[in-house]
Amino acid sequence: MGGDQARPESSRVRTGLGGLKCRTLFELLLAAVLVAGAYYLFIYVPKHAKPGEPVVALSNYFLTYAPIERVHGSAYVLPDTLDLWDTPAEIRNEVGKLNSGEEVRVLGRFRDWAHVREAGGREGWVSTDGLMDSQTHQAEDRLFAAMSELPAQAAGEAAETENLHIQPSRAAAIVREVNPDEKLEILQRKLVRRTVESYPLDIGPATTSRLEVWYLVREATHAGWILGHRVHLTIPSGISAYAQDANLVAWLTLNKVQDNGHPVPQYVVADRIGTEACDFTEIQVLTWWKREQTYAVAFRQGGFQGYFPILVTHEGSVPYIRLRVVGPGGKNYQVIYGLFDTLTRLVGIADTWASDAPPESPTVQFFKRKSNTTSLAAGGS
Repeated sequence: MGGDQARPESSRVRTGLGGLKCRTLFELLLAAVLVAGAYYLFIYVPKHAKPGEPVVALSNYFLTYAPIERVHGSAYVLPDTLDLWDTPAEIRNEVGKLNSGEEVRVLGRFRDWAHVREAGGREGWVSTDGLMDSQTHQAEDRLFAAMSELPAQAAGEAAETENLHIQPSRAAAIVREVNPDEKLEILQRKLVRRTVESYPLDIGPATTSRLEVWYLVREATHAGWILGHRVHLTIPSGISAYAQDANLVAWLTLNKVQDNGHPVPQYVVADRIGTEACDFTEIQVLTWWKREQTYAVAFRQGGFQGYFPILVTHEGSVPYIRLRVVGPGGKNYQVIYGLFDTLTRLVGIADTWASDAPPESPTVQFFKRKSNTTSLAAGGS
């Protein structure tokens, strides 16, 4: 038997089949890679890529076209709680929660995600919708400080969880989320023209612009603007009967009177009738009628083109009501009333909205004066 004796034919056939199988498997794998690459480059990337984004998958790209944008700056948590995740990938694990107002360090951004570090050093990923940047935070601090001395014109609650904006605009930066159970103090009102581009197609004609009301509100340690129709006014129970027959827009306490040892507030309230352009058109003074245990309309005056804030000041035991109104010729004035016991009297006129000086004698005719005394229990409005 020589060493060069030929192998059996069956052995050569098996070897050939094995090589063929290996070659076929390699070709299939190569074809799969080529198909996947073609899908990624010619279908996935054109469908998802944004202008200016790279299309090569490198480290820290999460195997996609979008890179991590390196960022170094502070941000603040907006909602009551914000989930902290270990990754922005589809499969991720929650590693903690952040609380409203908490400051974090932003390390990077990836699509709608931010890589953050807590004050204690823990890192993770959060949705960028839940963060407010430091510039907006500083602007909100300035707004709150500016509004800290302004008296509330009314009070209310959000209909649902709503956003507070730094400006009266849907596109303005969000400074906080408010919940329906949080008390809101209404400070100012503004009528804003909303462009048709921001309306859904089923709202109405796309050829006109519309107006919407915004309220500047204060809540705990925050201030911001919220859509007016998202707020329900919470009228004090004692004067709720009055509000049934009026478009009540503001109420401020003038003073308190004693009734069997209990202090009872007396109010100036404002209505808006027949227009949306100004904040109020009429005021009424509600005094406490001890004998009937109800409020009475002790004074009513209409014909104003008035704007918030209505101010209440005191000199001794006398409360004064300062109204910001637009008078004849479009000039801004303050009209000042005083409540002397149960009698409300026009004290005078100030020449600017900003003045807090004693008023001059009234020489400008803004309206036709009328006053009466009516019991709310008797159906007066």
